Amino acid sequence: MPQAAQYKIALCQLPVTADKHGNIARARARIEAAAAAGAELVVLPEIWSCPYAMQTMRSYAEDIDGGRSPSVSMLSEVAAARKITIVGGSIPEMVPASGQLFNTCCVVGPDGEIKAKHRKLHLFGIDIPRDITFRESDTFTAGQEPTVVDTDVGRIGIGICHDIRFPELAMLYRSRGAHLICYPSAFNMSTGQLLWDLMQKSRAVDNQLFVATCSPARDPNSQSDFVVWGNSSLIGPFGEVLAAAGHEDATVIGEIDLCLIEAVRESLPLETQGRGDLYRLIDVQRERSS
Repeated sequence: MPQAAQYKIALCQLPVTADKHGNIARARARIEAAAAAGAELVVLPEIWSCPYAMQTMRSYAEDIDGGRSPSVSMLSEVAAARKITIVGGSIPEMVPASGQLFNTCCVVGPDGEIKAKHRKLHLFGIDIPRDITFRESDTFTAGQEPTVVDTDVGRIGIGICHDIRFPELAMLYRSRGAHLICYPSAFNMSTGQLLWDLMQKSRAVDNQLFVATCSPARDPNSQSDFVVWGNSSLIGPFGEVLAAAGHEDATVIGEIDLCLIEAVRESLPLETQGRGDLYRLIDVQRERSS
């Protein structure tokens, strides 16, 4: 599938409440507004359909494969109507047969079909005394497959929040030809202040590609287990900030120009400067299938 040389990407930093139907309606309106503004790719936040609260997460979960997912149905309807690609943030996905709960991102194409489904690979756990204690593994099951998907705007890698902390995954996505990695995320106030900008720029600079992150809007009175940092961003291959939101409810639109990747990689050819005789990336999934 050919890549678009230039296109607009929208990051919808949505407020999230306990009203699932209201969250879905709000997301629909923001996606439609972004498409009307010229965005060909729209990205939503991590866990945008409900509060990020482990005790209530299961009650909001949806059976995506079974076709009982109002959130994904909405994404499919809007993508098809507006002829855009949507990286659908993430929602809690229930697998009825096993009872497992996943933190799942669906990528939906302009035909309304699901092009890829990424289940969060790295489950977040943190314990900072007198600050925050949180373990996703108490509720979620980790995914098992990296996700690279060919879309109408080109090849995209998908990660969810804590996936950004692992540089090997981003390196694997570059090796598979991704020009952009999208990370729907919900960093907390502690790690957000310390690491949010650093992580995005590191993944972009190390791999000489674009990185897009999309967070929920910050709400100190939310029913989530923590307050999110916000600050959704689009980062260029030299670590430049191309578009950024603050912490409030907002949609920001930036432009991705693939010529920037070519220019950076020509001026600083890291791929040929690497020492493959000393270290190398192993794509385990590809090795198993070969």
